[in-house]
Amino acid sequence: MNGLRLPAEMRGQVEDILSGRVPPAPPRHAATVVVLRDHERHGLQAFMLRRVSSMAFAPGAYVFPGGSVDARDRETDLGWAGPPPAAWGEAFRADASLARELVCAAVRETFEETLVLLAGPSPKSVVDDTRGDEWEADRRALLDRSQSFAEFLARRGLVLRSDLLRPWTHWITPAVEPKRYDTRFFVAAIPEGQRARDVSTEADRVAWVRPAEAAERATAGEWLMLPPTLTTLAELAEYATVADVLAARREIVVHEPRAEIVDGVPYLVLPEDAGHRYPAT
Repeated sequence: MNGLRLPAEMRGQVEDILSGRVPPAPPRHAATVVVLRDHERHGLQAFMLRRVSSMAFAPGAYVFPGGSVDARDRETDLGWAGPPPAAWGEAFRADASLARELVCAAVRETFEETLVLLAGPSPKSVVDDTRGDEWEADRRALLDRSQSFAEFLARRGLVLRSDLLRPWTHWITPAVEPKRYDTRFFVAAIPEGQRARDVSTEADRVAWVRPAEAAERATAGEWLMLPPTLTTLAELAEYATVADVLAARREIVVHEPRAEIVDGVPYLVLPEDAGHRYPAT
């Protein structure tokens, strides 16, 4: 069994879900982006954030930039370049409307949490620098919802560059969890000239790290990580460069871990095809 032992006090919670006495919480659609770079000395690296301990979901965990789809991510009057929503829907098995929201959420959340912006003044160009007070003001306006992402792009004369993203994987939070997400994972290279920064109030630490190193730290218990993050890092560790990652052609499989009671002990069972193997202890 590829699984993780859950705290003993979760047994009742697991039994309630399995028996149907308590219905599982509906998952919210979300998007996350693994921002990548090639480092001259360390090779392929991913940008990660450590969530502050006060967060309701995954406190203290190392994650990739991302978050829930916002109602205004469905606005259709924003500039768009690259594969259309229907193509993203085919990749992620979603209708075109949801696919559009997911791509918008992916680009918006990445900008809000890192100031990395996957957009440009034309379909063939990309913003090369997001440093400065005006960019920070835009980021804050998105956070407090005083402007939508479409309004932000239009005011700056920018188009969203969906071609800078690639679909990677799809995870759904287990039914036993009270807060659940239906999350599509994307990968993207950081645009030349831009810098990922520690600007998110939801994180207390950020780091560029080799996927293999991050996975090793999590496996050793040094870094707290949820299974989707650790599995994604283990997958990325198989690639040498950003170009290799972006050139990969993957079938997007939906992974949804399930909770079980085994010999009176609650376990979170990971899909056998999830990649990374966890000891059932």
